Amino acid sequence: MPVLPLRKKSENLLGSLIREVSKDSMEKPGLIPLWFGEGHRSAPPAVVAEAHKAIDEGYQFYASSAGRPELRAAIADYVSNLRGIKVGPERICVTTSGNSAIQMAMQLIVDPGDNVVFAVPLWPNAADMVDHLNGEVRRVPLKLDARGWSLDLDRLFAAVDARTKAIFLNSPGNPTGWLATPDELRAVLDFCRRRGIWAIGDDVYERIVYGADRSPSLLDFAGPEDAVMSINSFSKGWCMTGWRLGWLVAPAAVTDTLGKIIEFNTSGATTFVQRAGVVALKQEGFVREIREEYARARDITFQRLSGMGRVRLARPEAAFYAFFSVDGMTDSVEYCKRLVREANVGLAPGRAFGPEGEGFIRLCFATNPERLTEAFDRLEPLLR
Repeated sequence: MPVLPLRKKSENLLGSLIREVSKDSMEKPGLIPLWFGEGHRSAPPAVVAEAHKAIDEGYQFYASSAGRPELRAAIADYVSNLRGIKVGPERICVTTSGNSAIQMAMQLIVDPGDNVVFAVPLWPNAADMVDHLNGEVRRVPLKLDARGWSLDLDRLFAAVDARTKAIFLNSPGNPTGWLATPDELRAVLDFCRRRGIWAIGDDVYERIVYGADRSPSLLDFAGPEDAVMSINSFSKGWCMTGWRLGWLVAPAAVTDTLGKIIEFNTSGATTFVQRAGVVALKQEGFVREIREEYARARDITFQRLSGMGRVRLARPEAAFYAFFSVDGMTDSVEYCKRLVREANVGLAPGRAFGPEGEGFIRLCFATNPERLTEAFDRLEPLLR
């Protein structure tokens, strides 16, 4: 069979290392899967009911590429109330997932040869998108010490040059649970203003913060015309991972262009799911409930892992992951495959989040206490 010509960037795409670990074990009897970034809860019943109702009422056709007006307005109100700022619907673009929002943002700003500066380790799709657009990825590692994960702002700013288009921060962080401080975000925004570059915040985990109702965000300090984009999703705060619905907050001057990019890529988010999204934004009780559940799961996770002699970890401030190192582990992918074979527990290899993640493993603790306890009972003989 002849070799068909492909774009080199597409031909050389690396597959997900988490899926490499999980691909042959997804249906393994008795497996406890803690490798993917999703909770064990389903979406709120009112959201499910609204989706059914929308289908019955005929919301099965195309909508505006930037999103239905009622959802854009609902998101604008939600962001305004959560942040104590004024955001109008003209600054909102609805996307088919948070991942899609990242793709649209990078397609908006990155030309071949440009670079984007990332604090790492982080979920890989953002940096991979820059590479796929023939841009350069500049990686600035977070530091881990006894106090937890932290960001060296001087090192972050030193990575910026004349071809830099943006600084990208994922806070709360996946996989680390790192949480940027308000002073750090203000400093990043001020620096980006001076340099005339974009500041992009991945705020997907903004409601999964322990000891607060929300995380700090670049939006807290940005004016409506600042070169700031905030990426968000319904996946984490409302347990809607499979619904594929997200959004972007951006300056009104660029949302028409973003709408064209969305049209070019996906034609827009699913119409009846957008109706459900309007209802999801009203489920504050659900958001608080799952955050309390995750807080208890975090405490169990930290207590159990910190008692295992070969494990080193920081207590996560936010998100729902433990990102821990294991003494003697040199290949996190192979080690996670071993954990599946010998403990029947599925975890994510740190190398999936970039080279800085090697030596670490990510565990998603967004599940019930019984399942967590059983997972740690299985893991302890291998990690103590």
